Amino acid sequence: MATVTIKPAADRQDPRRWWALAALVASMLVLGFDMTILNVALPTMAGQLGASTGEQQWMADAYVVVFAALMLPAGLLGDRFGRRRMLITGLGIFLAGSLIGTLADDVSLVVVARAVMGVGGALVMPLALAVLPALFAPGERTKAIGIVSAASALGAPLGPIVGGWLLDHFWWGSIFLINIPMVAIGITACAFLLPETTDPASPKVDVVSTALTAAGLGALIYGIIEAPVRGWGDPLVLGMLGGAALLLAALVLRERRLSRPMLDMSLLGNRGFLLNTIAATLVMFVLSGLMFVLPPYLQAVLGHDAFGTGLRMLPLMGGLLVAARGAEPVVRRFGPRAVISGGLVVLAFAAMLGSRTTVDSGYGFTALWLSVAGVGFGFAVVPAMDSALGALPVERAGSGTGLLMTVRQVGGAIGIALLGSLLSGVYVDRIDTGSLPAGAADTAGDSVVAAHAIADRLGLPGLVESADSAYVTGMGIVLWVSGVAALVTALLVAALLRTPEPADAADMAPRPADARQ
Repeated sequence: MATVTIKPAADRQDPRRWWALAALVASMLVLGFDMTILNVALPTMAGQLGASTGEQQWMADAYVVVFAALMLPAGLLGDRFGRRRMLITGLGIFLAGSLIGTLADDVSLVVVARAVMGVGGALVMPLALAVLPALFAPGERTKAIGIVSAASALGAPLGPIVGGWLLDHFWWGSIFLINIPMVAIGITACAFLLPETTDPASPKVDVVSTALTAAGLGALIYGIIEAPVRGWGDPLVLGMLGGAALLLAALVLRERRLSRPMLDMSLLGNRGFLLNTIAATLVMFVLSGLMFVLPPYLQAVLGHDAFGTGLRMLPLMGGLLVAARGAEPVVRRFGPRAVISGGLVVLAFAAMLGSRTTVDSGYGFTALWLSVAGVGFGFAVVPAMDSALGALPVERAGSGTGLLMTVRQVGGAIGIALLGSLLSGVYVDRIDTGSLPAGAADTAGDSVVAAHAIADRLGLPGLVESADSAYVTGMGIVLWVSGVAALVTALLVAALLRTPEPADAADMAPRPADARQ
C-alpha cells in the first residue's frame, strides 16, 4: 500500500473529507445517545435495583473513570496502528459492553457493563476528533467540530426520548440493547468512508503509566463519592484521596523521566492548548453535574415518567444545537477568547437562574434556564475544542487529543462525583425521616426516588413533601456552585487566553507520520 507524508490540512484538501465527517458523526451519535439514555434511566434503575445515590453515581462514573483512564493509551494506539482501525475496534468493544448491560440483573453487573463500554468509548472519542486536523483546514475545522458537537447533541435528546419510551414499555436492560443498531451504523460508516491515518513513530503504550492513571482516578472518584456517607475525616476516605494524590503524582514524575512518554507533558507547554483544555474541562464539570441532578427532579419531584423526562430535557439540547451551528461565524467575527468567555457567562447565568427553582416552580421555568444553559455550553465548548485541536501538530493528533479528552472527562467524572456528593449531603440533612423505622429512614435517605417509594408503600404524603423540598434545595445549591465555577472560568479565559497558533516543529518537536489511503 502506498505511503505518503501527511501535509497540513490547509495545503491538502481530501475530497472525501465531508463523507469522512459523516462516519465520525455516526460514531459520536453512539456515545451521545448512550450517555443521556442512562441519565434518564437512573431513577427507574434505582427503584428496580434498590440502588442508593452512591451506587447510581458509580453506574454513571464507572464509564467515565475507565473512559478517562484509557484515552491516553487509546490515542497512542490510534497513532501507531491506525485511527480508523482502532475506532472500529472501540465500537466493537462498546457493543460487547452493551450486551453485558442488556443481560445484567444487579448493580454490580451494570457497573461492569458500563466499564466495558468505557473501554470502547475511550477508543472512539479521541480518535474521532483526532482525524479532524488532518482532514480540514483551520477555516473549515471550526465548522467540522461544530457538526461533530451537534452530532453528540443530537444523540443526547434522542437518548432520553427513545430511552423513556423503552422504559415505559420494556425492561430497563432495553436501554443497552438499542445500542446495537447504532454501533452497526457507526462501524459500517467508518469502514467505508473514513481514510486511514497513522504515526508509526509514536511511543508504545506504557502499561505502568496506564495502571497508575486508572488506579489514581478510581481512588479519587471513590473517595469523593464515599465522603458524604462516611464523612470527609473517615480513614478510608482520607486514604483514598491521599492514595489518589500519590498515584497521580507518581504518574507525572514517571512520565517526565521517560524519553518517549505516553503522557506528553510538552503538549501542556503550549499556552493555547493548555488554557483551552482547562476551559473545556471546567465546562464539562458544570454540565456533568447538571445532567446528573436534572432527571430525578423531572421524574420524581415533577412526577413525569421516563419518556416525559426525556422530552423535557430537549430545551437543553436545542440550545446546544443552536450554539454548535452558530459558533463558526461568531468565532470568526469576535475571536475564540470572547466567544468562550461569553458562553461561560451565559452558562453561569443559566445555572444561577436554575438555582432559584422551588418545588412549585413548574416546568416552564425549568425549560427557560435549560435552554439558556444549552446555548452557553455550546458557545463555550466548540471554540475551546477547536482552538485546542488547532494547537496540535497533525502527526500527534491522536496522543494530543487523548490528553485533551482525558483531562476533559476527568472534569466530568469529578463533576458527577463532587456535585452528586454535595447534593446527597444536603438531601440527607434536609429530609425529615424522624417518624420512620430505622431501615425505612435509611432507604428514604438514599435518594428522592427511594423516598417516594417508601411514602407510597407506607402512605406518608408528608415524606414526599419533605423529600421533594430536600432534593430541590440540594439541586439549587449544586446549580449555584456550578454557576460560580462557570463564572470564575469565564474570567480566567478572558484574562489569560490568547488566540492560539498552530504548534510548529520547534515548539512541539513533531515526529514523521504517514497517511495510508
